[in-house]
Amino acid sequence: QVQLVESGGGLVQPGGSLRLSCAASGFIFSNYAMNWVRQAPGKGFELVSAINSDGGRTTYADSVKGRFTISRDNVVNTLYLQMNSLKPEDTAVYYCARYYSANYGGSYGSRGQGTQVTVSS
Repeated sequence: QVQLVESGGGLVQPGGSLRLSCAASGFIFSNYAMNWVRQAPGKGFELVSAINSDGGRTTYADSVKGRFTISRDNVVNTLYLQMNSLKPEDTAVYYCARYYSANYGGSYGSRGQGTQVTVSS
């Protein structure tokens, strides 16, 4: 079955950086688009970024554009999110999820357990 395990979260000061990882198993990783979504305390889910199956196309929420970079390594079946210039409003639980096709834009399935990112001085 699809298994997604996020890691790399933590406590960081404003302006700092973190790199999140999502280890995927149970499916052919290189066949599917992936995304990162986040949920801040008391708020709904926000799509942060998405990447197509071969990594050739990406998209970002306006709130993170220019600060976050999504990437993937289809050899080691891992999705990444490099987060720079972090702000307190980036505080959230970050999840990775798999789309049902090679391209993003449609629906996506189950998330992993998430990794907490806290941006605070």
